[in-house]
Amino acid sequence: MIALAGNPNTGKSTVFNALTGLNQHTGNWPGKTVLRAAGRFIHHGLTFKLIDLPGTYSLMANSVEEQLARDFLCFERPDATVVVLDATCMERNLNLALQVLETTPRVVLCVNLIDEAERKKIYIDYRALAVKLGVPVVPTSARNGTGLDRLVENISGVATGRIETKPYIIQYKEEIEEAVRRLEPKLKKLVGDAFNTRWLALRLLDKDQAVIAAVEQWLARQDDPAAGMAEVILA
Repeated sequence: MIALAGNPNTGKSTVFNALTGLNQHTGNWPGKTVLRAAGRFIHHGLTFKLIDLPGTYSLMANSVEEQLARDFLCFERPDATVVVLDATCMERNLNLALQVLETTPRVVLCVNLIDEAERKKIYIDYRALAVKLGVPVVPTSARNGTGLDRLVENISGVATGRIETKPYIIQYKEEIEEAVRRLEPKLKKLVGDAFNTRWLALRLLDKDQAVIAAVEQWLARQDDPAAGMAEVILA
């Protein structure tokens, strides 16, 4: 299962259509009026289900679209997440990319609209960006089909574990990092490998009620007496 994320107007839907062709369907997200598009493609005998997340500028859950995108990445745990960036305005798009890297290590960055960037004489060092962020970076022009084969190869590699990623970790003020270090062992004991405990610690420090409620619901479904520890952590 592959998630497709990105800011609005990055060509994300064009990437989705190019990868899935006619093998797609649409509906609504459960309990929401927001459109949900899903499709599939086959690569080397493996079937990849691609979920087109709502276009968002962040994962801070300030809108229904942001909450849907964030919850899918955090609680559905896709095998890989493709973040589509606009090559003509990388500085705006990288905010979402860095937030996705905080939630999951299995990320591929698709730098789309490279044809427009070339016309504007914008040069991007894709190799340096990949080294800095620790994940594959693939330049594409989805409407022309440029780079899509390489994108699929990297999606497959990350999803199957053939390509190892070492995502860039944002460092916060020392008092925040200290609080994260204190919370992570408790969270690890509570949720195991079900969630990214660093990301979860940051959300708890931010008093993110949507995440807290979602994790408590997940704990309740585990029928685990340790679920009561959630209140201890929040205290």
